[in-house]
Amino acid sequence: MATCYRHPSRETGVSCSSCGNPICTDCMTPTPVGMRCPDCARQKTKVRTAATMNAEPRVTYALIAMNVAAFFAQVTTEGGARVEDGRVYIEGLLFGPWVNDGEWWRLVTSGFLHANPIHLLLNMVVLWFLGQAIEPTFGHVKFAALYVASLLTGSLGVMLLEPGSAAVGASGAVYGLMGALVILYRDRGIPITQSPIFGLLVINLLFTFFYPNISIGAHLGGLVGGGVAALAILAADRRRSAALGLAACAAIAAVAFAGAVIASGTPGLYRADQTSTTSAGPAGSGTRSGCSTCASVSSPSTSRGPGRENVADASTATTWPAPTSRSRSA
Repeated sequence: MATCYRHPSRETGVSCSSCGNPICTDCMTPTPVGMRCPDCARQKTKVRTAATMNAEPRVTYALIAMNVAAFFAQVTTEGGARVEDGRVYIEGLLFGPWVNDGEWWRLVTSGFLHANPIHLLLNMVVLWFLGQAIEPTFGHVKFAALYVASLLTGSLGVMLLEPGSAAVGASGAVYGLMGALVILYRDRGIPITQSPIFGLLVINLLFTFFYPNISIGAHLGGLVGGGVAALAILAADRRRSAALGLAACAAIAAVAFAGAVIASGTPGLYRADQTSTTSAGPAGSGTRSGCSTCASVSSPSTSRGPGRENVADASTATTWPAPTSRSRSA
């Protein structure tokens, strides 16, 4: 049995509805939202109305616009008639050996590219629904921080589980929002099996494991990262410190980014059954040379990716497994 936080000798089964501290009968202050401890009772409760809440999910709209604009760039720039051969696609997709060659921006840019219009549409529809539910609760800035942390943990998942596969799509971040919404419902006392997100989560996880060409690493990494980030934000909110929540999201993003860079250069994470001496890049996305990790030791590849010159140096090249093509999709 818990004891009152102000009177340690008194056992109690009642906690403050605001901070959660155990309180005895002498410390209970009745309020319309439950019993409060003396400390919380003295604080003026901030009333949130439809007019004062961050009701308009502006960050959600901005993210959707960014993804649509990126896809438009994919299909209108050089080579974009076939999306997977376009310059924007090749320069932005996530592929372990290229990340290991210093092209770290791929950990972020890949989350705004898509393999085809259906891939884009599915991700944006789910993003719109999840953003409507989460952004008004967390606020614009914290929601943006949550999204970035989820995107980067999704990229970390790819580098840990399938670094030799090409990955694109927003669903690593979208799965992070799913994880965050699960945590939000849990925080409100709603079991996951009774929450509105449960069915959507189950369906998407089934697709993740049983539908071909789905990046399992992106989905699982984003799901876990988004859940952890949401826990940090809620814990900081209970301490009435928005800055602490933002700092936690920044730390999660930074650790994920650094971990992904390290994992991209770890040959042991690449599938042992993928062996090749002629690999230059992800299958289906054109080829691209000019990086040591993509080049063959015995036979440097010929580049057909737009703007890529064959400058691989066989003497310094590393043999990497033949990449396969995967795309993140929700």
